[in-house]
Amino acid sequence: MPLSVFATITPKPEHLSDAKAAVKSIMADTRAEEGCIQFELHESAEAERLHLYEVWADRDAFDAHHAQPYTQAVYKQYEAWLAAPVELVFMRPVA
Repeated sequence: MPLSVFATITPKPEHLSDAKAAVKSIMADTRAEEGCIQFELHESAEAERLHLYEVWADRDAFDAHHAQPYTQAVYKQYEAWLAAPVELVFMRPVA
């Protein structure tokens, strides 16, 4: 059963464009991963937040994505850029 993930990324205001560029830089590689079904970046209309909507074949595919060097590099940059930790909500289809 596919695993959907909703991630909220809250960068410090001065790092919003940096965070956005970092995610954009890994989108092609992420979408090419075997277990990636969907990987979409959105920006909040009312606040300086980024949101990722991701769908993975399963939890193993999601975990494999987070083990990729390019994903780890983004998270390393987040250490200085984020105002709060990345929030992850894991979802499964109901209907």
